Amino acid sequence: MTQHSEEEIVRFDNVGLRYGTGKEVLSDVSFSLFPGRFYFLTGASGAGKTSLLKLLYLAQRPSRGVIKMFGQDAITLPRDRLPGFRRRIGVVFQNFRLLPHLSAFDNVALPLRVAGVAEKDLRKPVGDMLEWVGLADRIDAKPATLSGGEQQRVAIARAVIGRPDMLVADEPTGNVDAEMAARLMRLFEALNRLGTSVIVATHDLQLLRKVPDSMIMRLDKGKLSDPTGALRYPPRRSLS
Repeated sequence: MTQHSEEEIVRFDNVGLRYGTGKEVLSDVSFSLFPGRFYFLTGASGAGKTSLLKLLYLAQRPSRGVIKMFGQDAITLPRDRLPGFRRRIGVVFQNFRLLPHLSAFDNVALPLRVAGVAEKDLRKPVGDMLEWVGLADRIDAKPATLSGGEQQRVAIARAVIGRPDMLVADEPTGNVDAEMAARLMRLFEALNRLGTSVIVATHDLQLLRKVPDSMIMRLDKGKLSDPTGALRYPPRRSLS
């Protein structure tokens, strides 16, 4: 097994989240994430997976509790520091969120442009990244001309082009066939081997067997079970 630093990059302590005046969608959630690990977040539809991911990529603030990321309090982080923090987190959204008027190249280049990378320095890293996800021949294609699997790979390339410390993926295999799902998981594993912590939310329990050294967290009605990641493959155990 790969050795990892034990200095946590994320810590949730008794985090709760509610939208408006409704009941909590997440309750007393506590866990830690560590560098270079691969995590699966599982649970039935409506369990709160997407809400938890929104907290992880700083799109949502909790209603209560403590969230620390990269050694700092993420809840009280000044607004002007959020962009720099977010650049350390790659996100693959369930619905891709590609910009329809931009080519595959320009969609992938977007995070680098936002970070201030000069145009002359974009061609090689973006081209290499599209080649890495198997889309070197679709570099000028607009999203509408790409298949669902191709759009997903562009979204992944965009999420990882800046070599984030953490990658968060919401049901990344939900819109592709089994063969493409396996290919996407190999891409995530390759990124993980480069040192990025990967968190994949999925309802597909078959995926858990594809990354033997992964750690598994399960949400059930807004509460987290097995937060230490003790449940893993192998050995094979029930997720119920």
